[in-house]
Amino acid sequence: MRGVPGDRRFWLGIGISVFFVALLVRSVDGHELLRAFRGIHAGYVVVAVAVTLLSYLVRALRWKYLLSPLGETRFANLCSATLIGYMANNLLPARLGEFIRAWVLARREEMEPGSVFATLVLDRLADGFTVLLFLLVTLFTLQLPAGSEAVGQGLVIGGYMMLGLYGVVVVALVLLKRKTAASLRFLERLLRPFPARLTERVIPLVGSFLGGVRISPRPREWWAVGCTSVAIWVLAVIPVDLVLRAFGFSFPFAVSLFILVLLVFAVMVPASPGYVGTYHAACVYGLLAFGVPRETALSAAIVIHGINYVPVIAVGIVCLWREGLSLQALRRSGPLSGTGTPSGGK
Repeated sequence: MRGVPGDRRFWLGIGISVFFVALLVRSVDGHELLRAFRGIHAGYVVVAVAVTLLSYLVRALRWKYLLSPLGETRFANLCSATLIGYMANNLLPARLGEFIRAWVLARREEMEPGSVFATLVLDRLADGFTVLLFLLVTLFTLQLPAGSEAVGQGLVIGGYMMLGLYGVVVVALVLLKRKTAASLRFLERLLRPFPARLTERVIPLVGSFLGGVRISPRPREWWAVGCTSVAIWVLAVIPVDLVLRAFGFSFPFAVSLFILVLLVFAVMVPASPGYVGTYHAACVYGLLAFGVPRETALSAAIVIHGINYVPVIAVGIVCLWREGLSLQALRRSGPLSGTGTPSGGK
């Protein structure tokens, strides 16, 4: 985290966010925007927040199954680490919350951080393939309005790109896992020009990571990972649908699924922490395709983003406090400092 103000990627993300925010607000009528907010049915929003928080608990449950080859873990610790990690993802750049999430759990369960982080790579792969399944369902169930053919083609291209990316990751993990010793020797040769201290830190960390890439031999746990993955993303679609209903729209559920897929693509674009701008643009232009007025579309985008942003930050900060940690402490002695070693025990 040190040196982020000078990080080109950080400032590139800020620039992209500013561009999309400016693009969205340049032709918005402020009075109409406020009127859209005033007409919202708050009850739907409250339920949407509850469903969103529930999805993080299901994420923690799926993580437990992915961690099972490494040993038993306590669900309370998994929930706490998950919420802290997603809170950090919303506040820090470059998805640093993933490292924090692994480090917090490793600290509580006295596990190797590299091995725990490996399970989060599997976690992300499960998310990616589930989203591809949802994209397929969207393409088969949603009738896009006339003139939106380019959007459908864009979704197909994006789906192929995602499939290619995740396919490469899977192949790389399989090859590295099967040739672990050879991979470590090759990495060691690559690091020879660098200081020995770097090699002494990197090689054990990579070895620990590859040791964590394990699939449970029990088919029951494969099914559990699959079912929880579907549940996680169904619980992600429901708040979108509830917010649209809060603004008085009764679109088919497939429209909410369509918006969610667009949001997944949007968060892949470099942006500021919290995906400001890109997230909102995906939601607004998705809703505009279905005839939603621009001001209402933007207000809905702001609410959907807020539901996924504010509650997890609030709960994550509480979990961080209960762990006796702070973001400053993580920068000094945790994963953001490069030590990556668990401390503090259970």
